[in-house]
Amino acid sequence: MSRSHDAPLGRHLLDRRGFLSHMATGVGGIALSAMLAEKGLLAAEPPGGPLAPRAPHFAAKAKRVVHIYCTGAVSHLDTWDYKPELIKRHGQPMPGSEKLVTFQGENGALSKSPWEFKPRGETGKYVSELIPHLAERTDDLCFIHSLTSKTNTHGPGEMFMSTGFTLEGFPSIGAWVSYALGTDDQDLPAYVAIPDPRGDPQQGPANWTNGFLPAVFQGTSFNADKPIRHLARPANVSPYDDRAVRDMIRILNDEHLARNPGDDELSARIAAYELAARMQLSAPEVGDLSRESPAVRSLYGLDDPNPLLAGFGRNCLLARRLIERGVRFVTLFNGAFAMGEGALNWDGHRRIKSDYDRHGPILDKPAAALLIDLKERGLLDDTLVVWSTEFGRMPTFQKGTEGRDHNPKGFTAWLAGAGVKRGFSYGATDPFGHQAVENVVDVHDFHATILHLLGLDHERLTYYNNGAQRRLTDVHGHVIREVLA
Repeated sequence: MSRSHDAPLGRHLLDRRGFLSHMATGVGGIALSAMLAEKGLLAAEPPGGPLAPRAPHFAAKAKRVVHIYCTGAVSHLDTWDYKPELIKRHGQPMPGSEKLVTFQGENGALSKSPWEFKPRGETGKYVSELIPHLAERTDDLCFIHSLTSKTNTHGPGEMFMSTGFTLEGFPSIGAWVSYALGTDDQDLPAYVAIPDPRGDPQQGPANWTNGFLPAVFQGTSFNADKPIRHLARPANVSPYDDRAVRDMIRILNDEHLARNPGDDELSARIAAYELAARMQLSAPEVGDLSRESPAVRSLYGLDDPNPLLAGFGRNCLLARRLIERGVRFVTLFNGAFAMGEGALNWDGHRRIKSDYDRHGPILDKPAAALLIDLKERGLLDDTLVVWSTEFGRMPTFQKGTEGRDHNPKGFTAWLAGAGVKRGFSYGATDPFGHQAVENVVDVHDFHATILHLLGLDHERLTYYNNGAQRRLTDVHGHVIREVLA
């Protein structure tokens, strides 16, 4: 439909060809929408706005998720994956790996872990002394020892674990979950990303992006020491004036939205502004850790002399407070981007012993406290806790160093809580921990399993973008049913 230069403003002339062309397009669009809706591929905005609670595809075991993400690629061989043969063959060449070249170059001999592994809990699971507090929780954990990645580079590895794709621009798993399920608390974000006290991960906000999903599903980033900015009412504005302005803006927004039905971006912006207004009251309260008892503060290590351990402890406690108020998905980052290898994260290329002796305690006590606290409050019954990193490490030391190079061929992640087996191990790497050889799975399978526990079919959770029905798992992924309780 074209507009005539001679017609008065606001009037348009129709030619027959244009009218028939646009009518055919419109009818086709209506038919397509009906078919997509019938197949469950086109999600209608629920009553109450885009973040209103939605029903899952089927009965869910988990209502919410806490994802502890360790940046820098934690060595599975120095934490969770006990390899007696690696200890026995320490200092010898790895069979079949003559002049093996990995991400940073040539490798040296097989190298056992600098930390002793001991049997833990009723299951007798061997776990490293590097993480003694988490080791004591092994009876609650469900290990996946055969995870693989498609990249050996940190940035793409972060993206793959966070979004299911190695390139930026795709929605994070937290955005997909909040898009699918909304949230039970309309005064807090559905999805919160909590950066480490040391800073953001390497890919920063791309880890919690909404990608091509409506903007309202992007993660809100803040931590215990850096609360959400610009929430406080200016001192020169009275509470009455503040409410009056918000009420007027709401009226104008409703009228504007009524004139533009179906505008997802407009709806998302309005929802985001309204959420920000509600968070003026809710966010300061949820971030007020002084309300916690001395026993809880001690459990998380809030008064520890190590300021980084205390800072991560505050973040873990914040995660629990968000979860118990109904926030759907929380990503809790441990480690930050740094140019110096191993300085601020788990990238132990040169001196794994001294680097991990620094990083291990920061993760260990607060993360274990989160598991204990959730369990004691009954929240672990319907909360899924996920621990992961972007890939693993080599069983050899890099030539001329005392550190391990990148290894995407086999590494460990674990799940705990709602819907998964307790004290269970699935899959295995070879005797040296080099590559997954038993029940091999990848990140798509890992994501499909997390969605399944939330009552979501990863093949049905889609969004139309750029000519394709996109999903978190792309065209891959299978639920790891063996880990389900």
